[in-house]
Amino acid sequence: MPAPAQPIRLYRFGLSGHSHRVELFLSLLGLPFEAIDVDLPGGEHKTPDFLARSPFGQVPAIEDGEVALADSNAILVYLAGRYDEAGRWLPRDPLAAAEVQRWLSVAAGFLAYGPAAARLVTVFKAQLDHERAKAIAARLYGVMEAHLGRGGFLAGPQPTIADIANYTYTAVAPEGGVSLQPYPNIRAWLERVEALPGFVPMPRTAVAA
Repeated sequence: MPAPAQPIRLYRFGLSGHSHRVELFLSLLGLPFEAIDVDLPGGEHKTPDFLARSPFGQVPAIEDGEVALADSNAILVYLAGRYDEAGRWLPRDPLAAAEVQRWLSVAAGFLAYGPAAARLVTVFKAQLDHERAKAIAARLYGVMEAHLGRGGFLAGPQPTIADIANYTYTAVAPEGGVSLQPYPNIRAWLERVEALPGFVPMPRTAVAA
C-alpha cells in the first residue's frame, strides 16, 4: 500500500460522525495523519480560512499534499482509490462498485436524515423533527436488518467503504433515541466492523444509552 509523503491533515470535530468515519478509515488503512480539531461552537467552520478548504463549512476536510478535499464520503472514495491498490475497500468490478455506491447514497440520505438527525436533536439541541427522524431511522434499519440477515458486510462478504460510511451513526444511534435492540443482525454487523484491525471507536456523549 502506498503511503503519503507526509501525514494527511484531518480537520475534524470530535463528536461528528462524519469526522469519525474518515478517522476510522485512515486508521484501518494504517495511514499517518494529523488530527486538527475545528471549533464548531466557536464558528471556526465559518471563517474564510476554513471555507477555503470546505466551501460548505462542514467537517471533515483533509489536506493530502496538494490535495484539499471536503465531504466525508468523497474523502472515503479518494482514500480508497489513492491508497488501497488492491481495490479491497472500493471494488473495481462495476456491479460491486455500484453496490458500494448504493450504500454511500444511503449514508447521505436515510442515515443522515434518520439516525444522524435524531442524534442532532438530543446531543446538540438541533431544531429538527425528532419523531420524523426516528421514523426514517426505523425504515432504514428495517431494510438494513433484512439485508444483513445473510451475514457479512453491507456490499458483500468483505468490508468496504460502504460499511465505514454507515457504521458510526448507526453505532451511536441510541444517543438519538433510536434503539438497536430490535436489530440483532445490525448489532452483529457493528461487532464485525469493530473487530477489524485498526478500528477506533467513536467518542460517546453524556446522553449515550
